Amino acid sequence: MGIRKLLQRILTKPVLKLANKYSSKPDKQRVHEALSKLYQHIQKKPGKKGLIINIERAHQKIIIFSDLHKGNKKRSDDFAPAEQNYLAALDYYNREGYSLIMLGDSEELWKFNLFTVQKHNHPSFDAEKKFLNRNALIKVFGNHDIFWNNDPFAGAQLLATYGQKVKIYEGVLLQHRKERKSIDILLTHGHQGDGQSDGNKFSAWFVAKVWAPLQSYLELNINTPAFNDILKTEHNQFMYEWSSQQENLLLVTGHTHQPVFESMTHLERLYKLLLIARQQNDTRAIAKLQEEIAFRRQEYDHVSEDYLHLKPTYFNTGCCCFSDGDITGIEIDNGAIRLIKWKKEDSGSKRSVLEKASITTLL
Repeated sequence: MGIRKLLQRILTKPVLKLANKYSSKPDKQRVHEALSKLYQHIQKKPGKKGLIINIERAHQKIIIFSDLHKGNKKRSDDFAPAEQNYLAALDYYNREGYSLIMLGDSEELWKFNLFTVQKHNHPSFDAEKKFLNRNALIKVFGNHDIFWNNDPFAGAQLLATYGQKVKIYEGVLLQHRKERKSIDILLTHGHQGDGQSDGNKFSAWFVAKVWAPLQSYLELNINTPAFNDILKTEHNQFMYEWSSQQENLLLVTGHTHQPVFESMTHLERLYKLLLIARQQNDTRAIAKLQEEIAFRRQEYDHVSEDYLHLKPTYFNTGCCCFSDGDITGIEIDNGAIRLIKWKKEDSGSKRSVLEKASITTLL
């Protein structure tokens, strides 16, 4: 254990730097072109690459989770600490009649083979199956489970996993129509145009042959907001810029594992609330917010220079594989959009609302 701890300290940063150095960074033009192409394709040919759902007409309640990265239940399995919260969340949303949209990277198929993932994740697959039985499950592929989109045996494996056929999409378009206002909400994993994930052969090889065995031995979990902050910030920025240039559109993605609501990270939103508290001379709120900011900066300390002037057009689900077991997601219900978190408390799991807004007032 002493040697392992020493190697953790020595090797973690160099290995991550090596991966980033030889994997190309997100490219703004590629990201924007890929998102535009997907959006237009779903509009023109719904049902092939993505569904179109009128959420007002159907009065649907929707929960969106991404980035589970289900593995083998051993040390290198990033989903294992969060499984309890995920199962509790699905039990709640199924009882409440929600539809479940799985927004990519549900299975970690870069590090583990599919049969291993299937074998060790029966509880979560069974919980998802309950939504499928109600015709309330939509599965979107990401870069770590792109197998579902490009492998000739994917259909048969999905049938074996869920007991019935499952269609795989690249995106979903939710349409919100109310009082002459029309808003589209585009959902996709968000790896489009990312040089590290979108067709980069070195990344796939590096993760499978080098990083996975090393991560397993050193008991490292890279799926936390503290790693690759610069790349996450760049990709989130490109996603935001594209969404802000569209007309009457909100964009919801995953991929970066970093929750974003109304184009602001949680830390940026805390700073905004702190400014308001200072304007109101609310000493109690100021003290509470300063304490929360100090805590959150340990996880992620980047703040955009123009965060107070961003259009509220970009949202990110976060992930279901935080190292402390917490999971975050996006709820859409009765004209409202919410960023939620499920956290272990005592012997159970508790849902909390981190942010919320009315869809019709966002634009």
